[in-house]
Amino acid sequence: MYISELNESKLTDAHLESLLFTGVEDDNQNGDCIVVAGSSMAVQYRLPKAVELYRQGRAGKILFSGGVTWGAKNHPEAIELKNEAMALGIPEEDILTETLSRHTLENVLASLLVLDRTFHLYKIERLIVVTASYHMRRLHLTMKTYMPDWIAFSLCPADDLLTGKNNWFQTEQGRKRAFAEAVKIIRYVKQGALVDEKITE
Repeated sequence: MYISELNESKLTDAHLESLLFTGVEDDNQNGDCIVVAGSSMAVQYRLPKAVELYRQGRAGKILFSGGVTWGAKNHPEAIELKNEAMALGIPEEDILTETLSRHTLENVLASLLVLDRTFHLYKIERLIVVTASYHMRRLHLTMKTYMPDWIAFSLCPADDLLTGKNNWFQTEQGRKRAFAEAVKIIRYVKQGALVDEKITE
């Protein structure tokens, strides 16, 4: 079954599991850069994963993407992430940031410019992608749709407390978040804004 064949008003738990989580796992390959999508809780959940991957030697640079400033915070997502990464011992020269983006598509588009300025796009072979596990499918599809097709992606999901592969169905909030994410993906695919893809039934 393709994503475009899903009916958003008739989504089952199996559909949600397949669409959001099946196949979203780390292939353990190294890449040119670790790309981290920002969020209001990215410092808590996504940053530790990125730091772990950097320390494992999976890539020599980390790009933090996100221009939203949340609540009482003083800096946009990417700068908050950079500051916390430096506090954890990541060298400033290995950290890249983009602070223009306001949502997932802009994360990808704005990151392209930073990546090109740093590496030249034609030289990039693989990106290590970090975001919440439930958000990874949409981010991956967005990258496949808008980034050059020679770039490969290693998906390294970071679980939060509510919407991971093994617990999204256990709380009402987790279910709502998973359903809303699935609806976004289906609508964007049907609009032609994201590439269609076959999922397991």
